[in-house]
Amino acid sequence: MLKALIFDVDGTLAETEDLHRQAFNLAFSQMGLDWAWSPRTYADLLAVMGGKERLAHYIATERGDEAERLAPLQGEIHARKTRLYGDLVEAGRLALRPGIARLVAEAKAGGVRLGVATTTTRPNVDRLLAVNFRDGGMGVFDAIASGDEAARKKPAPDVFLLALERLGVAASEAIAFEDSAAGIRSARDAGLPVIATRSRYTESHRLEGAFSAVSDLGEPGQPHRHIDGTAWPDGVVTLAALRAWHAAAS
Repeated sequence: MLKALIFDVDGTLAETEDLHRQAFNLAFSQMGLDWAWSPRTYADLLAVMGGKERLAHYIATERGDEAERLAPLQGEIHARKTRLYGDLVEAGRLALRPGIARLVAEAKAGGVRLGVATTTTRPNVDRLLAVNFRDGGMGVFDAIASGDEAARKKPAPDVFLLALERLGVAASEAIAFEDSAAGIRSARDAGLPVIATRSRYTESHRLEGAFSAVSDLGEPGQPHRHIDGTAWPDGVVTLAALRAWHAAAS
């Protein structure tokens, strides 16, 4: 029986990545740093999982001559970026991707548990949920596992294993939703089947390992684009269709 759906956040629940990029650039400017990450630069940096790790990688590879001086500032830069990102989210700059709110509502009504497994920090998750769900997002998801709680970031399976533990379900009883190659590997190594919804910053990613790849979850009258693997009736991923796939695959 299908008992849980587990969602990545950045690129999966919402197209967050460019807002993260904007927040980083604002933080750099406010701290007197003449850095500006273009969309292309940020796309390359996304190969490094986790915002703190991404910042450290950039300093080490692009600002090596200043690395020693900048090392003590990394925590402050990231903390400021997190606050600025939250401000941008609360200003209404970020909506959920197509089909997310609908499928979440179907799962809640159908008694299916909902989880989050993400490399982003918990404050980023909370802000996104508070802005996009009723009652400030309280109680929408039954378990949240964030990047600041896992020993290793994706593509390691740690955060998905933590989400499964908190949900109290086996990997065989759940389905994961991801948008990136690293995320798919993380979920698969945790034993989860994966649906991939390609996002703006993962257009070039190979999506091997996902049993279905689509442009988004789709809405009635606004079907998604099928990319690979399992196709969904009328171009919409519904709870009924997920239950049918899971029963056939079990």
